[in-house]
Amino acid sequence: SSDYSVATEAFDWISKVRVNTHAVLKRAQHIQGQKIPKKQWQAAWLLKAVTCIDLTTLAGDDTPSNVHRLCLKAIQPVRHDLLRAVDMHNKGVTTAAVCVYPSRVADAVKSLKAANSSLPVASVATGFPAGQTPLETRLQEVRLAVADGAAEIDIVINRTLAITGEWEALYDEIREFREACGDAHMKTILAIGELGTFTNVYKASLVAMMAGSDFIKTSTGKESVNATYPVAIVMVRAIRDYFLCTGHKVGFKPAGGIRTAQESLVWLSLIKEELGNDWLCPLLFRLGASSLLADIERQIYHHVTGQYAAYHELPMA
Repeated sequence: SSDYSVATEAFDWISKVRVNTHAVLKRAQHIQGQKIPKKQWQAAWLLKAVTCIDLTTLAGDDTPSNVHRLCLKAIQPVRHDLLRAVDMHNKGVTTAAVCVYPSRVADAVKSLKAANSSLPVASVATGFPAGQTPLETRLQEVRLAVADGAAEIDIVINRTLAITGEWEALYDEIREFREACGDAHMKTILAIGELGTFTNVYKASLVAMMAGSDFIKTSTGKESVNATYPVAIVMVRAIRDYFLCTGHKVGFKPAGGIRTAQESLVWLSLIKEELGNDWLCPLLFRLGASSLLADIERQIYHHVTGQYAAYHELPMA
């Protein structure tokens, strides 16, 4: 019955949550308005951002060959001569992971193994992006991705349960995904653009963490609204409150629409300010992105040479 009272208390906490929208928007404005570092400090922060990227391809026309190129790019994300110029060529700069659809996991694992890399493969699962397939299908998808070698699983929550406030049902469902993940890390995608209110985002964040998520993630990248700073503040405040309450650190991953080096610096400063330096590492912070890396490499090229590269000078791999 002690479990029961803890659960009752937890859902009590969830039912009482109210988010102050005005305060959140003001805070987001403040963070976006901050001065960003310049010159070598900027280059250092950008390389930090690279190490936190989940380099992603989630297209209907993914093939073994473009997944292979993605893996090579993840292992060597910035041209060797540019890294040498900033004395980072022997520091093991790679992205944090490679993220693909379940049916491409085996290809990615094979490419990384062939290149002698221990980079983890993350797979989206659970009927990504809409999550509107039967529960048994979604669970099976997780199990198959893990069996193919995925070390991280990005699940999508059942938005219907969140929108209608069925928090206990949502908790139970995420628990089942947690079990299906086994030893794999579980990142839970809230699809914030479809949750309606900041209060719902905060509640869904809490439920996802209580159910055993290693990370909470903003979006699939396929919604009309993806990672925005105000929503991120709501989610990281939930992470902070959960940490203060339980002593357990949960990671954060914004995803969808993050394309410029400048934006990656804003994300890093948001994490530094809201959660502190402990969270500024791939263990607790990831950027879900496909085109961001190209812009970061372009900025580092500019820092080193004083010029901007033509696109063919910094190919995908």
